Amino acid sequence: MKIGKITINSKLALAPMAGVTDLGFRTVCRELGAGYTVTEMVSAKALCYQDKKSLPLLELGGGEHPAAVQLFGSDPYCMEQAAGIAAEKSGADILDINMGCPVHKIVANGEGSALMKDPERAYACLAALVDAVDLPVTVKFRAGWDEEHRNAVEIVQLAEKAGVAVVAVHGRTRGQFYSGRADWDIIRQVKEAVSIPVLGNGDVFSAQDALDLLEASHCDGIMIARGAQGNPWIFREVKAALAGLPIPPVTLEERFTMVRRHLRDLIAFKGEKVAIREMRHHGACYFTGLPHSARYRNVINQCLTRDAFEQVLEEYEGELEKGE
Repeated sequence: MKIGKITINSKLALAPMAGVTDLGFRTVCRELGAGYTVTEMVSAKALCYQDKKSLPLLELGGGEHPAAVQLFGSDPYCMEQAAGIAAEKSGADILDINMGCPVHKIVANGEGSALMKDPERAYACLAALVDAVDLPVTVKFRAGWDEEHRNAVEIVQLAEKAGVAVVAVHGRTRGQFYSGRADWDIIRQVKEAVSIPVLGNGDVFSAQDALDLLEASHCDGIMIARGAQGNPWIFREVKAALAGLPIPPVTLEERFTMVRRHLRDLIAFKGEKVAIREMRHHGACYFTGLPHSARYRNVINQCLTRDAFEQVLEEYEGELEKGE
């Protein structure tokens, strides 16, 4: 797949997720088969005001290419200025625009998925970025704002007109948030409406889901989001399925080694206090489906230090090994 002049040697991409897809997690997913990654979303307004807290979000790994920085905003001029800053500070190959975030504090400012309610402004933002940087511009959006305003086809046509290189479509409306089923048919409609590549997103939690999405939508690639939380191996599994190979199992040792690595990397990037708080959620995802997971999720929610967290991991892994 091509994003502008950049070749992505994979059909698999990791979707940007706030509080999840930091550098450490993106690195793991790339090692396991994601060919394209995107940073957590970064506020264009914050970059324009030189907010130092936003700069770490722009950091890419040494081997993290091709990769994109994702911006969110609703003011074309501010987006244009932020694009230049993001490109310079990150060294990204691609700039992505968030037009899908459903969170209230984002849409209340007319940003994220709220931009879909104002196609004219959305077009202005996209065109401003395309003109501002010598990098391919992409955009991720939803099926629409709600069931009465499912305008993904209109948005993708405007995106293509603005010069956007690739779009990613989440098959839910903002009104759905993450509930119900993703509508893969709207992804097919978007794909048929334009000539630029389209990535499909929504309800890919297994290799079979990925194959089904490709068949249903004829999209050019798959962007995996929540399906990768606690299960970065999904990229390895989908990659095997696409090649017609057996899907390798995830061993107990591999799972707990990954949790420890995730914890170590988070501490290195964000410090112990923040890392432990975030690992409570990540740990719960890694434990999903394992015996006694509910009890251990409650235990890790009480952890305040790395030592305490690692002690819980050691105890839980030992208990599961005995059970096996």
